[in-house]
Parts: sequence; structure tokens; C-alpha cells
Amino acid sequence: MSLLVVGSIALDSVATPFGETADDPGGSVLFFAAAAALLHPVKVVGVVGRDFPLGVLRRLEERGVDFSGVETADGESFRWKARYSYDLISRETLDTRLGVFAGFQPKLPAAFRSADYVFLGNIDPELQLGVLDQVREPKLVACDTMNYWIQSKRDVLLELLRHIDYLIINDSEARELSGDWNIYRAARWVLTHGPRGVVIKQGEYGALLMDAERLFKVPAYPLEEVFDPTGAGDAFAGGFMGHLARTGDLSSDNLRRAMVYGAAMGSFAVEEFGIRRFDGVTGGEVDARVRAFRDLVHFDHGLEDGP
Repeated sequence: MSLLVVGSIALDSVATPFGETADDPGGSVLFFAAAAALLHPVKVVGVVGRDFPLGVLRRLEERGVDFSGVETADGESFRWKARYSYDLISRETLDTRLGVFAGFQPKLPAAFRSADYVFLGNIDPELQLGVLDQVREPKLVACDTMNYWIQSKRDVLLELLRHIDYLIINDSEARELSGDWNIYRAARWVLTHGPRGVVIKQGEYGALLMDAERLFKVPAYPLEEVFDPTGAGDAFAGGFMGHLARTGDLSSDNLRRAMVYGAAMGSFAVEEFGIRRFDGVTGGEVDARVRAFRDLVHFDHGLEDGP
């Protein structure tokens, strides 16, 4: 089962109370691909400038990431700079320079158009719809969005929801999109607008999966040290989609497992700045963290079976 991701590739400069970094490779695509590649090969579509450190892409290629859909354009790569507060939730965006990303028009290579599993990073919903026009018969399409598109292109975003299977967003985006402060009602609202399911990421409170038949909650992994929350949501999506693509199983039980793999990948992402943590993660570490999630939530209810 082939897995495709389309979105931004950036150079991030991030400061937290625990350190800082400058021009670190990031963006939705790289966080997604670094996480998903631990589970399944990934095909990537994006754009970088002539200044992008291509050695990072080559290291990911060795792990099964196909960057043949990434264009190198004349100009500067997309750059983003931010500072986080001590709670690692509140942040201030200090600078955004779109560079070559401003003219990004996703063009899928012919070999990418038969992708079975497709993830659309939080780019312009018009571009996301354009990608779907190029994909033949995907088995599952998931997408992300952000507050900017909810505010500026709401009508296009609502049209997009009619063409996807899963919306993967954070809690503030779900509340703004639905107009409802209650996260469970917000999730239910999303389901009435097209997707078969919605995943709502809640940071240190875990993540929620809702569809017409189920409500499932996975906690955040308990970490004693967190350095940088940037990209954790995209890494979550990489784990979620990577597990579904490698198993080809969309059953209720497997979607729950995909949530746990997503939470595991998100927990790895925050342990270092940028995508650095994924350089050293092994399959054994992934399995161990997934098993730790099972131990975290499993209990014997101690009740007698029966009516």
C-alpha cells in the first residue's frame, strides 16, 4: 500500500526555555515523513529553495522516503521563526517568510497518482483539492488544516471536507471550525460535514478519535523531558497514516492501534528539536513505546460478566 504526503518543507528557527535552534529542517512534510518512514515507505510532494540542506533529505531517503516529487526552485526556502513559553503550549510567531513556498502548486509525478493512502498537510485548501484531482482511487484520504485557512477560506475548506475520509486537527482548530467550545460536539459537527472520522489532537491531553460508531481516546505519553513541541502533530499524523498504510486494515480495532502509533510518534518528536529525534529511533523503540501505551491504559475492571 503506497503512502503519499503533500505539504510544506521549511527551515525552522525555534526557541524554547530549554534551548533554541536556527534554520532546522522541518515543515509538515518532514515531520510526517520522518515518523511514517519508521513504519512504511513514504512518497513526498513539496518545494524547497536552493538554500535547503539536501543532505537531510538524503538521510531520509535511506529510510524509505521518496523525494522525487519535491521541486527545487530558484529562491529562498520557506522559513518560520517562533518562541515558546514555559508551558510549551503558548507560542509567539516571530517571523514567517514563504519564499518559494508562496508559489507552490503541487504536481504529482505519474507514479504517485495511484497512492492508496494520502495525507494533505495544512496548505491552502484549494491546493489540497487540486491534489485530490490528481489522485486516482485512494483507499483513504486524511488532511490537516489550520486557523488561518478556517478564517480565510472557510467555504473552500468545507467543500474539501466532502472529499476526505479523516480530518486530523488540533483542539483549537476544531473549536474554531465548528463554533463550539465542547470538543466532543465539535467532533460530531465535523462528521456532519463529510468525513467518516475526525482525529482531534489535544497536546499533553492526548488525542481523540470519533466516527459514527466509536469514540476512542489515547493519552499523551508521560515524558519527563520535553524540548520542542514543533511538528508533534504532523509526526502524530505520520504514525497514524504509516500504520494504516503498512497494514491495509481500516477496521475499528486497527484504527485504534493507529491512534496509539500516532501518539508514540508525537512523543518521539518532542524529545529533541526539529526532526532530530527520529534519526536514532529504531523499530524496537517504536514497539516498546506502543507496548508502554498498552500498559498505561489497561486495567481489569473487576466486575462480574453478565447482565
